[in-house]
Amino acid sequence: MKNVILSILFCFCVFSFAQKQSESAKPNIIFILCDDLGYGDIKSMAPNYCAINTPNVDKLREQGMRFTNAHTGSSVCTPTRYGLLTGRYSWRSRLQSGVVQGHGEPLIAEDRLTVAGYLKNQGYNTALIGKWHLNFNYLHPKTKQVLLKGDELPVGTIIPDGPITRGFDYYYGFHHARAMENLIENDKIVEKIDEMNMLAFLAQRSSKYISEKAAESKKGKPFFMYVPLNSPHAPIVPSKKWQGKSGIGSYGDFVMETDWAVGEVMKALDENGLTENTLILFSSDNGCSKVANFKQLEANNHYPSAYLRGKKADIWDGGNRVPFIVRWPGVVKSNSNDDQVICLNDFMATCSDILGESLPENSADDSVSFLQDLKGSKIVNSREAVVHHSSVGNFAIR
Repeated sequence: MKNVILSILFCFCVFSFAQKQSESAKPNIIFILCDDLGYGDIKSMAPNYCAINTPNVDKLREQGMRFTNAHTGSSVCTPTRYGLLTGRYSWRSRLQSGVVQGHGEPLIAEDRLTVAGYLKNQGYNTALIGKWHLNFNYLHPKTKQVLLKGDELPVGTIIPDGPITRGFDYYYGFHHARAMENLIENDKIVEKIDEMNMLAFLAQRSSKYISEKAAESKKGKPFFMYVPLNSPHAPIVPSKKWQGKSGIGSYGDFVMETDWAVGEVMKALDENGLTENTLILFSSDNGCSKVANFKQLEANNHYPSAYLRGKKADIWDGGNRVPFIVRWPGVVKSNSNDDQVICLNDFMATCSDILGESLPENSADDSVSFLQDLKGSKIVNSREAVVHHSSVGNFAIR
């Protein structure tokens, strides 16, 4: 009996030490944001409505927390991304409906603090690998003249006001879905690619970035990697390796390839010994788009919005309630669930709470920390409601 008690006490002490160590050390932070992925597109989020295999995200859920009441501030791309990165609703900016189209003034003002800029100030390496969709300009590589929509964008085209001017040390990706042939690195278009290859490029570059920053991370300089994927947004272009894998059409195939990309990030963390001190958040910018062909999917017993009303662009839950899974070993209880209301805008305040460093005044106006939620406690805050915004500018209050 004495030995049993000693064993229990030992295990408790080890767990407590691991938890305190995880909380005291600055964690690496990875936010994977899918594009147009519905609440019902992940097996472990809505098992009775999902006919697509998503083993990697399901593993993430088994090792972490599933949020069943997580929402975006908007039901379309640009405003959700603005909210995630700045901690404020996009309708506080000049964008009152729709999305930006590229070739224009950045939606995030130059003096607006982003979560990347905040974490950079706290000693983090910061990287964006994927879709921006918050506007920037293009300059001709030789004449330096502004290139307008419809102009040819040659390799070498300069991006003077992109992500690396908004808090990110490194940028690798593209602007939006209709510009995926332009692969950008930092402030230049470096290659013209087949849009079918973009998802694989992002997965590979994310894995490489983790390997590149592993040594610095272990020496006390963590990284923040924001990975806004291009999938499963239209064009629905699963690579040849994934075509036909789901058995329910190209959309299902693309979701499966998206799950593979998440698995590549998880594998890179394991291989570099960084899993234990890395916080991963997985979500989507809004609900599934009608382009996915709901009738065909439902005929195959797959319901992208699960039991929710509406889809992308709508003010209803199907437009803004999204998959949300968090893994943080030693802090977040594995295989746990949470039904408290949170918003993607809350990411910035949560990062501040994790680090114990206050945000400057006039930043993250609409961001509320859900750190206590991650620890299994009730969120206590003064927020009365979450505001949702549709693609045409309609509002809803939750």
